[in-house]
Amino acid sequence: MTSYLKQYKELNQCFKQGIESHLEKNNIDICFFSFHSFSNEGKNKISEYWDNNITENFSFEYPVFTPSEKKKFNEAIVLLHGLNERSWNKYLPWAEYICNHTRKPVILFPLAFHINRSPLSWSNPRSLSLSQLLNFRREKFNGDRSISYANVALSDRISQFPERFYLSGRQSWEDLTILFEEIKTGHHTLFGEGAQIDIFSYSIGTFLSQVALMANDKDLFSDSRLFMFCGGSIFRSMFGISRSIMDKPAFEKLQHYYINVFGNEKAPIWKQDNGFNAFMRMITPERMKSKREKLFSGLAKRIKGIVLAKDQVIPYKGVLEALGRKTAEATVQLIDFPFPYTHENPFPINTKDASSVNRAFVNVFSQAVEFLI
Repeated sequence: MTSYLKQYKELNQCFKQGIESHLEKNNIDICFFSFHSFSNEGKNKISEYWDNNITENFSFEYPVFTPSEKKKFNEAIVLLHGLNERSWNKYLPWAEYICNHTRKPVILFPLAFHINRSPLSWSNPRSLSLSQLLNFRREKFNGDRSISYANVALSDRISQFPERFYLSGRQSWEDLTILFEEIKTGHHTLFGEGAQIDIFSYSIGTFLSQVALMANDKDLFSDSRLFMFCGGSIFRSMFGISRSIMDKPAFEKLQHYYINVFGNEKAPIWKQDNGFNAFMRMITPERMKSKREKLFSGLAKRIKGIVLAKDQVIPYKGVLEALGRKTAEATVQLIDFPFPYTHENPFPINTKDASSVNRAFVNVFSQAVEFLI
């Protein structure tokens, strides 16, 4: 088997957004499909913040790793990424491994305003607007070291309007529902009608998956299995301050808003449907605790997860709070790696211990494959 580091480099050399390719070694095709998002939430009372001008977010392509030997499939795996991701780089070997060992298509679906659903200027250090924004936030917050080129676009957007976190999450949930419906009704060219759809989720992608499974819009998620990696925490216990995720001022504003304000507005703002209710259950451990834990207990046979001991962004404590101790201990494994890692970079590329990184990668993803096969 090719090592993780070698596979990472090879895939990142051959992968080009929008350009189909073939991986001869494993007989896998990388193809792309168009998607149009039609989310309406927030367009009325808070329309000034709805970002309708960001056209990339509403019309985009998503890649699919698919075995070459078949043209129609009865099973699919959707891979959901983390917060503030601007490329598919680290997920390419993840998708390739899952596809190769399950021989099922793996759909890499970008969340709203992420990856290719965001302007290139948001992640380009050479962008004048990004440089000016970075300098502005450093001056405003006394040179806070958590502020960086990588997180400044998201941090500023959240600082301006923390409601954007819910709006983009809700749009992602609605898009995921549309994708599931398209596949299950036989309107996706890769899949036959009634196809089984499972999810591999990471970080905030797990939070979205938990909401989707609890809300179960149109009963589309009734049989979906969910493998969670570095995810699953209640919102309040997440710690998103990171130079690659969000700076400290933005994170503190985000936490304050959702813990103290969201859902308690004097005048109704949000459409209070199953998606809203599922999101509300995931904010603090005390809120709707019995309902949330009962739902996850009912989902226990369809959930499996791995959390890392030194993960500071998604702590195991937060997973216990979200799922309830009994369900979490039955479904989620807490493990550690013998090399330096972070939540954002669980399998570091620049390492002197490549063999340990490779073993850790295989350990996690072989378990994912065993569950999703």
